[in-house]
Amino acid sequence: MHMPGHKRQPLPIGQLPLQLDITEISGFDNFHQPEGILKESMQRAARLYGAERSFYLVNGSTGGILAGIAAATKPGDTIIMVRGCHKSVYHGLEIRQLTPVYLQPALDDSFSVAASISPQQVEQALEEHPHAKLVLITSPTYEGVISDIASIGEVCHKRGVPLMVDEAHGAHLGFSPWFSGGAVQAGADIVIQSLHKTLPSPTQTAIAHWQGGRISVEEFARQLSIFQTSSPSYLFMAAIDDCIHWMEEHSATAFAEYQKRMEQFSFKMEQLQRLRVLCYGKDKLDYHCNFFGFDRGKVVISTKGTNFTGNQLKDILREEYAIELEMAMGDYALAMTSVLDTSVMLEQLAEAILQIDRQAEPAPMQTIQQLPLPKMALPPWKARLQSYKEIDIPESEGKVSAESVWAYPPGVPLVTAGECIDVELLQQLQTLQNQGVELHSESDSLPYKIRVLQGEL
Repeated sequence: MHMPGHKRQPLPIGQLPLQLDITEISGFDNFHQPEGILKESMQRAARLYGAERSFYLVNGSTGGILAGIAAATKPGDTIIMVRGCHKSVYHGLEIRQLTPVYLQPALDDSFSVAASISPQQVEQALEEHPHAKLVLITSPTYEGVISDIASIGEVCHKRGVPLMVDEAHGAHLGFSPWFSGGAVQAGADIVIQSLHKTLPSPTQTAIAHWQGGRISVEEFARQLSIFQTSSPSYLFMAAIDDCIHWMEEHSATAFAEYQKRMEQFSFKMEQLQRLRVLCYGKDKLDYHCNFFGFDRGKVVISTKGTNFTGNQLKDILREEYAIELEMAMGDYALAMTSVLDTSVMLEQLAEAILQIDRQAEPAPMQTIQQLPLPKMALPPWKARLQSYKEIDIPESEGKVSAESVWAYPPGVPLVTAGECIDVELLQQLQTLQNQGVELHSESDSLPYKIRVLQGEL
């Protein structure tokens, strides 16, 4: 119950034999200047998604995200972005020497996941930072929460600011009313999708969509050639092409059947007594006032109020039921489904959750408070230019971090280079470690040490 979306099944994309591993010889087109079969394939993808232009990505969404940021900004610009963006966005800040203005989503109290970004938040940020050159939103989030991209786009576009959406987890949205919320149809200027996360396509295959003209398509294509290899894998491109063909021919029927399987899963989840599943079973989207929408491909299982942590639930499912989930975080765990999950697979997941629910015992429910963002002493790129030292974690209070610390997955930073380390952050790091959440930093010195800037700022 984790990515990739093809679920390691041989169909419909085949086994990609090495006979297909060709290079840019006569008749096979040029990935970075397509004029033949690759151009035709990308045009077909654009028609499928409703974009003006689509570009294949062979090193995942990361290359598209970096290229989109670089195409929309110049060094020294300001970017408005969701704090919960993937770490590749933060790498884009450093490469382009940008100053970030963070949008902090509300925390959903009942499941402890980040809620949607509201159009009002974006409008306020643009009023306070009128010189911002780009707004970057993640939708859906790792946990499946969708923001109102159409309304956010209207807010951005009336000020002439382009909207870029990291839709890495949403390549399947828009092919069924039950799986709605796609950013291309909502009018975002650049949309980056990881086909491999939710569709039948191998890991590292992704796609970028461009429209609207607010960002130069020529510059976007040029930046893609910078951030992607000059030796693209024809295995990956053939797989993307197969995926697009499959979606053209089978998506209507396949997604209708997918919906039925997930509705049956939801029906079984109504039996839960202590565990809960976000927007499934007895839990409804209407119960989450800060959600604009929810991707029903995600199965977020809450252990809040029970004697299990999210990591313990993930371990039990692996060790006792041979079910591997995507991730666990604090008091919830995440299963990723796709259009290729069979009824048998979903029934096994449902039965396992129900059996564990019968074993769960009530426990005091911990209230998780959303911490304010750490104070930024320097933009991340400037902090990277400073000298640093490595010190013990308890000694770091009041210092400025020289590196980013994040929980992975999903790769969202708890503190970035250039931000101040306070006691609340240190307590949060300790709590996450106690819950079994994996924390990482560039130096890999956690959980004992962290890099901080030297001298006075």
